[in-house]
Amino acid sequence: MNGAAGIPTGTGRPRLNATTDNDSMTIRILLIDDHTLFRSGVSALLQRQPDLEVVGEASDGVEGVKRAKQYLPDVILLDLNMPGLSGLETLQLLVEDLPGTAVVMLTVSEDADELTAAMREGARGFLLKSIDADALVAAIRKAASGQPVITEHMTAKLVEQMRKPVHSTGGIGASGAAGVASAPGAARPGAEALTARERDIVRELARGASNKEIARTLDLAESTVKIHVRNILRKLNLTSRVQVAIYAMGQDGMTDAGGEPRGR
Repeated sequence: MNGAAGIPTGTGRPRLNATTDNDSMTIRILLIDDHTLFRSGVSALLQRQPDLEVVGEASDGVEGVKRAKQYLPDVILLDLNMPGLSGLETLQLLVEDLPGTAVVMLTVSEDADELTAAMREGARGFLLKSIDADALVAAIRKAASGQPVITEHMTAKLVEQMRKPVHSTGGIGASGAAGVASAPGAARPGAEALTARERDIVRELARGASNKEIARTLDLAESTVKIHVRNILRKLNLTSRVQVAIYAMGQDGMTDAGGEPRGR
């Protein structure tokens, strides 16, 4: 494979909501994939969109983490299966170093364990490489706005996996699924463990709302929302807002009919 190719567009990170001359947001994207032709095709597709900018590319995880720190993208499209540092290992480093960046897995894998592992490790989404161009562009925009994005037929697999008993494995086990700290054999706590206010906040998280938006909608102080979110993560034994959103999809009363996040 060819070496990683960076696009020298500068190392600064403009605000995602900054407007351009065309009054559109610019979403900065980094591609990490070991297939050069695939990267080139995706880059050419995305560069045709006025609000999307591919700021860099990398052909492996180590170079990808380096490029991510250099370019500080808004969204990273990350392959799952790469030689050397795996996609999941790369994801862990990216989430740790760049918690504000949306990392979306873009892969050929339809394995439920790998899907669950990626979401538990903090991925904002999981898309298959068979996705059509318009859907990919729309998914990137949603991920940049804070919403989870998952290929439609993979969502049912994820909900089923999230309902299974969770064991403490201390990381990524032989099955590829990431463990979440829990007593051996213990099932994940249900929504009944949450207060009425916490359930309201889970519904808002499920539609991708920020703390500031939740505070405005529920007439709370933003600091109070932060405390509630921390309590929700602790009670549900989850580690990220994306996981909470996915959890809500499998709970009655947490989203509107049809599984769509509840509107304002």
